[in-house]
Parts: sequence; structure tokens; C-alpha cells
Amino acid sequence: MSIDQIPMLLDSMAYGLNKKLKMQYRQDVLMVGIHTGGVWLAEHLHSLLGLELPLGQLNIAFYRDDFSSIGLHPRVEPSSLPLEVEDRHIVLVDDVLHTGRTIRAALNEIFDYGRPASVTLAVLVERNGRELPIQADVIGCRLHLEPGKHVKLCGPHPLSLEIRSTSSTT
Repeated sequence: MSIDQIPMLLDSMAYGLNKKLKMQYRQDVLMVGIHTGGVWLAEHLHSLLGLELPLGQLNIAFYRDDFSSIGLHPRVEPSSLPLEVEDRHIVLVDDVLHTGRTIRAALNEIFDYGRPASVTLAVLVERNGRELPIQADVIGCRLHLEPGKHVKLCGPHPLSLEIRSTSSTT
């Protein structure tokens, strides 16, 4: 996917989010990006939507149930949720929805801060290979990748997507 396509996908996502939030009468939403790619995307979407509340960031490394098997080495970096999540409508943003484990971990962390009124999930890429019953509400694009391949968002400036073999270093 070319670098030129990412802004179009972000515009499409912003349009879809705006429409969904208006249809559900949700105002003053708290947008939260998942470290790192989700934060990069959330910064763009936050700006495109003209949201007034500050942007939140989640580092879900310690909430993953598979970090050792996928080669993650969690760093101690705190999450930053600038507001209470209790009874708040949250837009959760991530770069790639694959197995669903990242989103499950993010939801676990959010619920440690309180019980939100709702969570809307926006992802740049939805790909095959779900292991948990998690689906996105707003999607930039869908990819079907063969086993042994994964998609990675590179950035932050410029943002680009790369398809890599599992054996590649990230």
C-alpha cells in the first residue's frame, strides 16, 4: 500500500467515525490510541474530527497474554488517559486488527481505569486470522494474508504499511 493511500484511508475512517458517533448521539468522546501505531493514527483522526478532549494513549504490553510467544518484550511505559473513563464514550484506535488479542488487552486496561459507557473500535487494517470474537466498527481497509505474513504500520512520518514475512525482524 502506497504512502499516498494512507491519508485517503484516514479521511474515510474519520468520515465513518463522525457518521457513527452522530447516529449514536455521542458527543465529547475520548479518543484513545494503542501504543504505537494506534497512537499515530489516533493523532491524525483526532485532528480530522476536531475533537476537543485530549488524546489518550494505552501501552498494553503487560496486558498481553501472548507477548512472549510473539517476541514482545514489554517496556515499562505507563498509559496516559487524561480523563476519567467512567461512563464516557471511548473511541479506541489501533493500526491492525488480526487475532484480537491486542484489543482484548486494551479493553482490560481501560476497564482497570473504570467502566466506559461504550467503546467504538477503529482500525486502519482488518486482516484475517481472528482468534477472539472482536470486530471493528470503523475500518480503513481489509486484507487477506496467507499464513506466515503480517502487516506492519511504519511511521510516524510518513505513515506506511508493509507486508512482511513472520521471520522478518520488526
